[in-house]
Amino acid sequence: MTSEELLQKVRKIEIKTHGLSRNIFAGEYHSQFKGRGMAFSEVREYQPGDDVRSIDWNVTARMNRPYIKVYEEERELTVMLLVDVSGSRNFGTVSQMKRDTMAEVAATLAFSTIENNDKVGVIFFSDHVEKFIPPKKGKSHVLHIIRELLSFEPEHHGTDINAALQFLINAQKRRCTAFLISDFIGEPIPDNVLRPSTGRPIEQSSSPVKGGGQTSPIVIASRKHDLSAIQIYDRRDAEMPNVGLLKVRDPETGARVWADTSLASVRNAYGQAWRDQQAALETVYTKTGMNHVSMRTDEDYVKKLMMLFK
Repeated sequence: MTSEELLQKVRKIEIKTHGLSRNIFAGEYHSQFKGRGMAFSEVREYQPGDDVRSIDWNVTARMNRPYIKVYEEERELTVMLLVDVSGSRNFGTVSQMKRDTMAEVAATLAFSTIENNDKVGVIFFSDHVEKFIPPKKGKSHVLHIIRELLSFEPEHHGTDINAALQFLINAQKRRCTAFLISDFIGEPIPDNVLRPSTGRPIEQSSSPVKGGGQTSPIVIASRKHDLSAIQIYDRRDAEMPNVGLLKVRDPETGARVWADTSLASVRNAYGQAWRDQQAALETVYTKTGMNHVSMRTDEDYVKKLMMLFK
């Protein structure tokens, strides 16, 4: 992509997503996320009518009379966008590739953030953290983010969501609102679920929600931050067409295989693998309490984002 072509795409996506964020999402964003962060302010003596759940029992025990913790709302938020740049995003069969939809969704969220005078940052990840753009305010900062969304090419092609979330935990000490934007393909999900891309058991790789031992990054991140998942997929990720003998390539591993799509058993197995993957994701969402939305590249993502905000 030449510099002129990139500028044209940046301008096009700016016009489209800035209008959406200003006219549609600003109110929803403000009502859902503004003031949700609470910062500790002080400890004071209990007064009639105070919430007993705020009692600081340690101070109360020392002073022999009840004291409560006082919190104040953090009106200025930090929004972090965790954007999947693995090989599987370079796929699309209907209107556009997944990477284009991811860029538009991320840009819309970024513009919604600065419309409310908040800071926005981005973590680009594959199976490594590829690039970190620290959170800042301002239109020029968002335009820089959009240019990176459109033009950034990663060094690696796999997927490791845990690595991205661990980076978020380490980099963002204060509570933030985070959006995990991915197709969730190639990422092992929990407990006895096979990976659709390889068919290998989950035990051969780390799981986002572990059954025991060390707490996984997705659990820690969902507790520490206001974390939401946005899955963006193509219709052919979920179903295989009947087009005869077809040579397919895994964009993350480079593995190639011939598939006879005229066989119902092949198409059914492909579809079942997708349904298993979605069921595993639902398990993650349930265990972590994450808000989530799933959208196809040929669907109206405006309606889907409104559903997420509401």
